[in-house]
Amino acid sequence: MFTIDQIKAAHSKVKSGADFPAYIQDLKKLGVASYEAFVEDGHTEYFGANEFKITSPANYEVLKISDSSNAAQFISDLKAHQSGKTDYPTFCNDAAKSGIEKWAVDTEKMTCIYFDKLDNEILIEVIPHLILLASDSVL
Repeated sequence: MFTIDQIKAAHSKVKSGADFPAYIQDLKKLGVASYEAFVEDGHTEYFGANEFKITSPANYEVLKISDSSNAAQFISDLKAHQSGKTDYPTFCNDAAKSGIEKWAVDTEKMTCIYFDKLDNEILIEVIPHLILLASDSVL
């Protein structure tokens, strides 16, 4: 199965939200079936075959997650992040202010679902599949 060090190596290639689809493809190749990332402290729970689960440590100081969600603001902040206008710490701070508690990624369905504190689905995204040309190297 995969390790936190392998996941960190894949994540080290991510410079902005624009790199997210390639990162998901790398995780999929490692055997990650899904994961849940928690905005409060940045820890992530990764799931693989046969009920395999590992958890990364917290990545930063605890953020206060707003009790009320603001989907419109979150979507605006997400678009900015995905276009490379913000870094990951800024995105996490923005998500916390918009009431996003976590996101869940399914590498098979290629979806990312963002949840508020009440476990309401705030946004469901389809993660773009990368198209490799014959001349491209495999990620």
